[in-house]
Amino acid sequence: MTDNKAQYVPGHGLLDGRTAVVTAAAGAGIGGATARRLLEEGARIVIGDAHARRLKETEQALAAEFGAHNVASLPCDVTDEQQVGALFALATRVHGGLDIVVNNAGLGGTCSLVDMTDEQWAKVLDVTLNGTFRCTRAALRAFKDSGRSGVIVNNASVVGWRAQAGQAHYAAAKAGVMALTRCAAVEAAGLGVRVNAVAPSLAMHPHLVKVTSAELLEELTAREAFGRHAEPWEVANVIVFLASGYSSYLTGEVVSVSSQRA
Repeated sequence: MTDNKAQYVPGHGLLDGRTAVVTAAAGAGIGGATARRLLEEGARIVIGDAHARRLKETEQALAAEFGAHNVASLPCDVTDEQQVGALFALATRVHGGLDIVVNNAGLGGTCSLVDMTDEQWAKVLDVTLNGTFRCTRAALRAFKDSGRSGVIVNNASVVGWRAQAGQAHYAAAKAGVMALTRCAAVEAAGLGVRVNAVAPSLAMHPHLVKVTSAELLEELTAREAFGRHAEPWEVANVIVFLASGYSSYLTGEVVSVSSQRA
Protein backbone atom coordinates (compact mmCIF):
# COMPACT_ATOMS: atom_id res chain seq x y z
CA MET A 1 0.00 0.00 0.00
CA THR A 2 1.31 3.45 -0.86
CA ASP A 3 2.45 5.53 2.10
CA ASN A 4 0.25 8.64 2.17
CA LYS A 5 2.13 10.34 4.98
CA ALA A 6 2.87 13.95 4.09
CA GLN A 7 6.46 15.10 3.63
CA TYR A 8 7.27 18.54 4.97
CA VAL A 9 8.43 20.94 2.26
CA PRO A 10 11.31 23.30 3.12
CA GLY A 11 11.07 27.03 2.48
CA HIS A 12 12.18 28.50 -0.83
CA GLY A 13 12.25 32.21 -0.06
CA LEU A 14 8.94 32.83 -1.82
CA LEU A 15 8.05 35.74 0.46
CA ASP A 16 11.43 37.34 1.15
CA GLY A 17 11.14 40.82 2.60
CA ARG A 18 7.36 40.85 2.84
CA THR A 19 5.24 41.57 5.91
CA ALA A 20 2.25 39.44 6.85
CA VAL A 21 -0.52 39.72 9.42
CA VAL A 22 -2.08 36.44 10.60
CA THR A 23 -5.11 36.24 12.87
CA ALA A 24 -5.84 33.37 15.29
CA ALA A 25 -2.17 32.40 15.01
CA ALA A 26 -1.49 31.07 18.51
CA GLY A 27 -1.19 27.34 19.03
CA ALA A 28 -0.93 24.28 16.83
CA GLY A 29 -3.71 24.91 14.29
CA ILE A 30 -3.74 26.35 10.78
CA GLY A 31 -2.93 29.87 11.99
CA GLY A 32 0.15 28.79 13.90
CA ALA A 33 1.30 26.61 11.01
CA THR A 34 0.80 29.50 8.61
CA ALA A 35 2.82 31.88 10.77
CA ARG A 36 5.70 29.41 10.76
CA ARG A 37 5.50 28.75 7.02
CA LEU A 38 5.48 32.47 6.25
CA LEU A 39 8.64 32.90 8.30
CA GLU A 40 10.25 29.92 6.59
CA GLU A 41 9.52 31.61 3.26
CA GLY A 42 11.28 34.80 4.35
CA ALA A 43 8.40 36.99 5.55
CA ARG A 44 8.18 39.10 8.67
CA ILE A 45 4.98 38.52 10.65
CA VAL A 46 2.56 40.17 13.03
CA ILE A 47 0.33 37.62 14.72
CA GLY A 48 -2.88 38.16 16.63
CA ASP A 49 -5.08 35.91 18.72
CA ALA A 50 -7.80 36.30 21.36
CA HIS A 51 -5.81 34.05 23.74
CA ALA A 52 -3.12 36.39 25.04
CA ARG A 53 -1.05 33.82 26.95
CA ARG A 54 -0.84 31.34 24.07
CA LEU A 55 -0.10 34.20 21.71
CA LYS A 56 2.85 35.40 23.77
CA GLU A 57 4.19 31.84 24.00
CA THR A 58 3.91 31.47 20.23
CA GLU A 59 5.63 34.80 19.62
CA GLN A 60 8.49 33.89 21.95
CA ALA A 61 8.98 30.47 20.36
CA LEU A 62 8.99 31.84 16.82
CA ALA A 63 11.21 34.78 17.75
CA ALA A 64 13.76 32.42 19.30
CA GLU A 65 13.88 30.41 16.07
CA PHE A 66 13.53 33.10 13.40
CA GLY A 67 14.71 36.26 15.17
CA ALA A 68 12.83 38.75 17.33
CA HIS A 69 13.04 41.38 14.59
CA ASN A 70 10.86 39.18 12.36
CA VAL A 71 8.04 38.47 14.82
CA ALA A 72 5.59 40.73 16.63
CA SER A 73 2.27 40.01 18.28
CA LEU A 74 -0.75 41.73 19.75
CA PRO A 75 -3.84 40.20 21.38
CA CYS A 76 -6.72 40.62 18.96
CA ASP A 77 -10.37 39.67 19.22
CA VAL A 78 -11.67 40.00 15.67
CA THR A 79 -15.15 40.89 16.98
CA ASP A 80 -13.65 44.19 18.25
CA GLU A 81 -12.94 46.75 15.52
CA GLN A 82 -10.49 48.71 17.69
CA GLN A 83 -8.39 45.61 18.36
CA VAL A 84 -8.38 44.77 14.66
CA GLY A 85 -7.23 48.29 13.84
CA ALA A 86 -4.48 48.10 16.44
CA LEU A 87 -3.18 44.83 14.96
CA PHE A 88 -2.83 46.34 11.49
CA ALA A 89 -1.31 49.53 12.88
CA LEU A 90 1.33 47.39 14.61
CA ALA A 91 2.39 45.89 11.28
CA THR A 92 3.04 49.34 9.89
CA ARG A 93 4.78 50.53 13.03
CA VAL A 94 7.22 47.64 13.48
CA HIS A 95 7.68 46.43 9.90
CA GLY A 96 7.02 49.59 7.91
CA GLY A 97 4.00 48.39 5.99
CA LEU A 98 1.83 45.48 4.98
CA ASP A 99 1.94 42.98 2.11
CA ILE A 100 -0.02 39.88 3.14
CA VAL A 101 -3.06 39.29 5.35
CA VAL A 102 -4.24 35.84 6.41
CA ASN A 103 -7.71 35.90 7.95
CA ASN A 104 -7.72 32.67 9.91
CA ALA A 105 -9.97 33.46 12.87
CA GLY A 106 -13.08 31.33 13.08
CA LEU A 107 -15.34 29.67 15.59
CA GLY A 108 -17.16 26.37 15.20
CA GLY A 109 -19.24 24.08 17.34
CA THR A 110 -21.85 21.41 16.87
CA CYS A 111 -25.53 22.02 17.51
CA SER A 112 -28.71 20.95 15.75
CA LEU A 113 -30.62 23.79 14.17
CA VAL A 114 -33.79 23.13 16.20
CA ASP A 115 -31.82 23.48 19.44
CA MET A 116 -29.59 26.38 18.35
CA THR A 117 -30.05 29.65 20.19
CA ASP A 118 -29.78 33.10 18.67
CA GLU A 119 -26.66 33.62 20.79
CA GLN A 120 -24.96 30.47 19.45
CA TRP A 121 -25.76 31.45 15.88
CA ALA A 122 -24.66 35.06 16.33
CA LYS A 123 -21.38 34.20 18.08
CA VAL A 124 -20.19 31.89 15.32
CA LEU A 125 -21.21 34.38 12.62
CA ASP A 126 -19.57 37.29 14.43
CA VAL A 127 -16.18 35.63 14.80
CA THR A 128 -16.08 33.69 11.54
CA LEU A 129 -17.80 35.94 9.01
CA ASN A 130 -17.95 39.38 10.61
CA GLY A 131 -14.38 38.99 11.89
CA THR A 132 -13.16 38.21 8.39
CA PHE A 133 -15.07 41.25 7.13
CA ARG A 134 -13.49 43.54 9.75
CA CYS A 135 -9.98 42.33 8.98
CA THR A 136 -10.51 42.48 5.21
CA ARG A 137 -11.81 46.03 5.52
CA ALA A 138 -8.84 47.03 7.69
CA ALA A 139 -6.44 45.43 5.22
CA LEU A 140 -7.95 47.16 2.21
CA ARG A 141 -7.85 50.50 3.99
CA ALA A 142 -4.19 49.95 4.83
CA PHE A 143 -3.35 48.99 1.25
CA LYS A 144 -5.27 51.97 -0.12
CA ASP A 145 -3.65 54.44 2.26
CA SER A 146 -0.14 53.16 1.58
CA GLY A 147 -0.54 52.73 -2.16
CA ARG A 148 1.01 49.28 -1.82
CA SER A 149 -0.29 46.21 -3.60
CA GLY A 150 -0.92 43.14 -1.52
CA VAL A 151 -2.65 39.84 -0.93
CA ILE A 152 -5.47 38.71 1.35
CA VAL A 153 -6.07 35.02 2.02
CA ASN A 154 -9.20 34.00 3.91
CA ASN A 155 -9.79 30.68 5.64
CA ALA A 156 -13.12 29.19 4.55
CA SER A 157 -14.14 25.51 4.73
CA VAL A 158 -15.56 22.78 2.54
CA VAL A 159 -18.72 22.95 4.67
CA GLY A 160 -19.40 26.23 2.91
CA TRP A 161 -20.22 24.00 -0.08
CA ARG A 162 -21.30 20.75 1.56
CA ALA A 163 -24.04 20.02 4.07
CA GLN A 164 -23.12 18.65 7.50
CA ALA A 165 -25.54 18.05 10.36
CA GLY A 166 -25.02 20.26 13.37
CA GLN A 167 -22.98 22.81 11.43
CA ALA A 168 -25.62 25.22 10.09
CA HIS A 169 -24.10 28.27 11.79
CA TYR A 170 -20.52 27.39 10.83
CA ALA A 171 -21.48 26.41 7.27
CA ALA A 172 -23.43 29.63 6.78
CA ALA A 173 -20.49 31.66 8.09
CA LYS A 174 -17.96 29.89 5.85
CA ALA A 175 -20.22 30.21 2.79
CA GLY A 176 -20.35 33.89 3.65
CA VAL A 177 -16.55 34.04 3.77
CA MET A 178 -16.47 32.59 0.26
CA ALA A 179 -18.93 35.20 -1.03
CA LEU A 180 -17.05 37.96 0.79
CA THR A 181 -13.82 36.77 -0.82
CA ARG A 182 -15.27 36.98 -4.33
CA CYS A 183 -16.84 40.41 -3.83
CA ALA A 184 -13.78 41.84 -2.11
CA ALA A 185 -11.61 40.57 -4.96
CA VAL A 186 -13.62 42.54 -7.51
CA GLU A 187 -13.38 45.72 -5.44
CA ALA A 188 -9.70 45.25 -4.53
CA ALA A 189 -8.41 44.60 -8.03
CA GLY A 190 -8.15 48.31 -8.75
CA LEU A 191 -5.89 48.68 -5.72
CA GLY A 192 -3.56 45.95 -6.97
CA VAL A 193 -4.76 43.64 -4.20
CA ARG A 194 -5.66 39.99 -4.71
CA VAL A 195 -8.18 38.26 -2.43
CA ASN A 196 -8.50 34.49 -2.34
CA ALA A 197 -9.49 31.79 0.14
CA VAL A 198 -8.65 28.25 1.12
CA ALA A 199 -11.36 25.73 1.98
CA PRO A 200 -9.91 22.91 4.09
CA SER A 201 -11.81 19.76 4.91
CA LEU A 202 -10.19 18.09 7.93
CA ALA A 203 -6.94 19.54 9.28
CA MET A 204 -6.30 17.95 12.65
CA HIS A 205 -4.98 19.91 15.61
CA PRO A 206 -5.35 19.69 19.42
CA HIS A 207 -8.15 22.25 19.73
CA LEU A 208 -10.28 20.42 17.16
CA VAL A 209 -9.92 17.21 19.15
CA LYS A 210 -11.20 19.00 22.26
CA VAL A 211 -14.36 20.36 20.61
CA THR A 212 -15.25 17.48 18.26
CA SER A 213 -16.35 13.97 19.14
CA ALA A 214 -14.08 11.05 18.32
CA GLU A 215 -16.94 9.48 16.34
CA LEU A 216 -17.34 12.52 14.09
CA LEU A 217 -13.60 12.81 13.52
CA GLU A 218 -13.47 9.15 12.55
CA GLU A 219 -16.38 9.64 10.15
CA LEU A 220 -14.79 12.71 8.55
CA THR A 221 -11.42 10.99 8.22
CA ALA A 222 -13.10 8.07 6.45
CA ARG A 223 -14.30 10.47 3.75
CA GLU A 224 -10.74 11.48 2.85
CA ALA A 225 -9.29 9.67 -0.16
CA PHE A 226 -5.83 9.55 1.42
CA GLY A 227 -7.24 7.81 4.49
CA ARG A 228 -5.95 10.51 6.80
CA HIS A 229 -6.58 14.07 7.85
CA ALA A 230 -4.53 16.99 6.56
CA GLU A 231 -1.72 18.40 8.64
CA PRO A 232 -2.23 22.12 9.42
CA TRP A 233 0.99 22.92 7.53
CA GLU A 234 -0.45 21.33 4.39
CA VAL A 235 -3.17 23.99 4.44
CA ALA A 236 -0.52 26.60 5.22
CA ASN A 237 1.38 25.52 2.10
CA VAL A 238 -1.59 26.49 -0.07
CA ILE A 239 -1.93 29.77 1.81
CA VAL A 240 1.73 30.47 1.04
CA PHE A 241 1.10 29.71 -2.64
CA LEU A 242 -1.83 32.15 -2.70
CA ALA A 243 0.29 34.78 -0.94
CA SER A 244 3.19 34.38 -3.36
CA GLY A 245 3.87 35.50 -6.88
CA TYR A 246 3.12 32.01 -8.13
CA SER A 247 -0.59 32.87 -7.92
CA SER A 248 -0.30 36.32 -9.50
CA TYR A 249 -3.34 35.84 -11.76
CA LEU A 250 -5.64 34.34 -9.13
CA THR A 251 -8.19 36.48 -7.37
CA GLY A 252 -11.68 35.79 -6.09
CA GLU A 253 -10.89 32.06 -5.98
CA VAL A 254 -11.67 29.53 -3.25
CA VAL A 255 -9.15 26.69 -3.33
CA SER A 256 -10.26 23.40 -1.80
CA VAL A 257 -7.59 21.82 0.40
CA SER A 258 -9.28 18.47 0.65
CA SER A 259 -9.20 14.87 -0.49
CA GLN A 260 -12.84 14.25 0.39
CA ARG A 261 -14.61 11.80 -1.84
CA ALA A 262 -18.12 13.02 -0.90
